[in-house]
Amino acid sequence: MPQPSMPIRLASPAGRGLLFAAVLASGMVFLDGTVVNVALPHLGRSLDASVSGLQWTIDGYMLTLAAFVLLGGALGDRYGRRRVFLIGVVCFTAASVLSGIAQNIEWLIAARFLQGMGGALLTPGSLSLIQASFHPDDRGRAIGAWSGFSGVSTALGPLLGGWLIDALSWRWIFLINVPLAVVVVLAALRWAPESRAAGSASQAAAGTGGAVIGAAGSTAPRFDITGALLGALGLAGITFALIEAAQQGSSGGPVLVVVGAVVGVVAAVAFVLLERRKGSAAMLPPALFRRRLFSVLNLYTVVVYASLGGFSFFLSVQLQNVAGYSALKTGLANLPMTALLLVGSPWAGALVARIGPRLPLTVGPLIAAPGVLLLRGIDKHASFWTDVVPGVFLFGLGLTFVVAPLTTSVLAAAEDRFAGVASGFNNAASRVGSVLAVAALPLLVGLSGAAYRMPTELAGAFRAAMLWCAGLMIAGAVLALLFVHRPPPEKPTPRSD
Repeated sequence: MPQPSMPIRLASPAGRGLLFAAVLASGMVFLDGTVVNVALPHLGRSLDASVSGLQWTIDGYMLTLAAFVLLGGALGDRYGRRRVFLIGVVCFTAASVLSGIAQNIEWLIAARFLQGMGGALLTPGSLSLIQASFHPDDRGRAIGAWSGFSGVSTALGPLLGGWLIDALSWRWIFLINVPLAVVVVLAALRWAPESRAAGSASQAAAGTGGAVIGAAGSTAPRFDITGALLGALGLAGITFALIEAAQQGSSGGPVLVVVGAVVGVVAAVAFVLLERRKGSAAMLPPALFRRRLFSVLNLYTVVVYASLGGFSFFLSVQLQNVAGYSALKTGLANLPMTALLLVGSPWAGALVARIGPRLPLTVGPLIAAPGVLLLRGIDKHASFWTDVVPGVFLFGLGLTFVVAPLTTSVLAAAEDRFAGVASGFNNAASRVGSVLAVAALPLLVGLSGAAYRMPTELAGAFRAAMLWCAGLMIAGAVLALLFVHRPPPEKPTPRSD
């Protein structure tokens, strides 16, 4: 087991083992964020689910993942990164099993909420283990490998999921996590040293087994469970109101919709007020938002990822229930987009360093929007190569100009001392955009009940949804053009002699 004075080298067996565990664990989370879209028509028929059931299957997972990912990182810093990481893996796997054996849609939704909570513990843990454990000379390469391989898992998710659904059952997209998790746990126990942030209360009581490595220059972690719960309640209430409005509004249940909206708005306002009152002790320090560029970039994130979330939700259902594609062919339809992201993201990230973020973040959505509009022509006679691939290719090309430049720009817009929380918040903002889009779009286009199984009704809703997705992309381009600029260089901190 590595000792505190001996940080892990990437070329060592321990380094390779730790990286493997971190990549495989985060890969499970990213895979389950994409693969379920392909399974929606199948699990909908199997569990006799309505549109709202499909929405909650996606949003239940994304909601808890977005709401608790910052808290998950803070828990790891305080109580031990390996410990919290392993708890997250076990929680995620148990929820995957519950999802795989679900007997009704309510059961599946509850399991997906739990799965998102497990993902919120293990995702920041996988990266913080790398940050805290590797030798500084190897840390950049290790994080780069983590990002690259995690991107591969995201890319392969729809393809692997489509094959599992057609060959076995939709249930196996969840059950496959069990053997993967066993490997992760064994690898983490063998190679991952325990670590905590310097100054945490539990640091003095080291005794969880393994070496304890304090992150260099870190401070006591923020532990704001009240803020996390208020943020989750705010997002959940608003999401509930949007999803249930189409179901309840005409059937005597509008009161529930109003209550959900009020609870969501009140909780969201309380979250903002609480974070302001806590100041530097808050989970989300208000000082982050003193730079207008950081706020603008995160608003941009919500808008653009809302388009991506709505696009992914509707396209998979349209291809299977209207065009008659198999799950595997639907997974293949997503491949051009993910391949472009994998190949082009490093180049696009480097582009920002040379010319600044405004041009890539403006041009990207303007390329993606026509791709979305091309896909409006998908019908029961849709050709894979002429009706699907061109639109998906353009959409993916546009995203290539967005994803890496956006991450780079968000980190550059925040002070160095807030790099971790800025990255975590931007990640949460992307998931919030997807959650809100999946909740709101079916209401906006009039899709409810079992209408997604009826090709004629679904086709009309799909065409309208693609207009909304294209509009969101154009709104993002306008935001970037008007308000995004190259961030000023960080001012050096004055020395106190």
